[in-house]
Amino acid sequence: MSLMDAPKGMRLHIGIFGRRNVGKSSLLNAITRQEVSIVSDFAGTTTDPVEKPMELLPLGPVLFIDTAGIDDVGTLGELRARRTMQVFDRTDLGVLVTEAGSWGEYEDGIVDEFLERGTPIVVVFNKSDMVTRPAPVKRLEDLKIKPVFTAAHERRGVLDFRQALLDAAPPDFIDNPSILGDLVTTGELAVLVVPIDKEAPRGRLILPQVQSIRDLMDSDAMALVVKERELHNALARLTRPPRLVVTDSQAFLKVAADTPPEVPMTSFSILFSRFKGDLVSQVEGTLAVDGLKSGANILIAEACSHHPIAEDIGRVKIPRWLTQYVGGKLNIEHMQGHDFPEDLTDWDLVIHCGGCTFNRRAMLGRIMRCREQGVPITNYGLVIAFSLGIFERALQPFPAALEALRAAQARQAGHPTAAAVTAELPADVAVDDLC
Repeated sequence: MSLMDAPKGMRLHIGIFGRRNVGKSSLLNAITRQEVSIVSDFAGTTTDPVEKPMELLPLGPVLFIDTAGIDDVGTLGELRARRTMQVFDRTDLGVLVTEAGSWGEYEDGIVDEFLERGTPIVVVFNKSDMVTRPAPVKRLEDLKIKPVFTAAHERRGVLDFRQALLDAAPPDFIDNPSILGDLVTTGELAVLVVPIDKEAPRGRLILPQVQSIRDLMDSDAMALVVKERELHNALARLTRPPRLVVTDSQAFLKVAADTPPEVPMTSFSILFSRFKGDLVSQVEGTLAVDGLKSGANILIAEACSHHPIAEDIGRVKIPRWLTQYVGGKLNIEHMQGHDFPEDLTDWDLVIHCGGCTFNRRAMLGRIMRCREQGVPITNYGLVIAFSLGIFERALQPFPAALEALRAAQARQAGHPTAAAVTAELPADVAVDDLC
């Protein structure tokens, strides 16, 4: 992806599923007008999921994901099928491809998976040129799903398929949640604090910062971008206070000190907890930090697969802080990218990055899995704010999250919380500069 492309996490994820050799890859090539996936008469040509970004107007940027056949066999086939099942977690709009006149337990299984997840479905009967009049499928009739008929190798029915995608696109994608637009409205000003240190990427801003600026512009609001040491002077020059101050979490304490109490303040990472996931759930999960004991099992998960740098926040700094906070050794495991355990019951806490490279469905799926298994999940920025004793201050812009925090604290009234860590984290702690 070039710097001119929309980030993957902002695209509508369209997963293409079905048996082997039903024409999934041919359909993807037809809709994208490119030879994205290898096409062969040999079943099982597609191995790992193949991703292809494109513009699908009027929806805008989308990401097609071509998967291996779910009926794959053998040891390698099982691995392929497992990778395919992982794609369900990040699919916003599902496409089920089968041959015209063919329907069985595999297709029913995929439909059931879509329905259970609340994922909209488009059903495509491919190779329709080989069947004169396919029999109707009662399951689809019962669900009021009107299938699309295509002959992908001849690029027939592609326009109908395209229209079906537009019709089935989830409304919440069209009305995508805003990062800042509801907090800083038309004509108002947000001050964004962006440290430029040795860990900042050369020549650019990181993705959450860029997306926040663009979101403010889309809302006809204004952005003032400063480094942490410039904040005090910048605020003094304004004729009226900004509507919001947003900081990289490494500068939390300094920014809190320089920002008047009446001006709401938070971090990019916390904004993305709301934008990509469920802020309330992660706020409640943060309180589990107080209950950690020596020997606790901690999972630190990151959406992207960046190369770790010196003093990496996820691998070095957060583990160091947690160990000091608990006063004993912790069992910490790290996972990157799309790897995430099905069974989380062995973990006492999951700490996740902001998820800027994920789509919202993938992040919500992870949060839901944690909740279903009774495992608290929190966020890099929330953990930092909690440790510095400015948790409530950082949640000031989010009344629902603040209310949930106070309700959770009331439930724990019989169990006094530990005092917040008063020592500052190292000055170069950069929570949001990894994606």
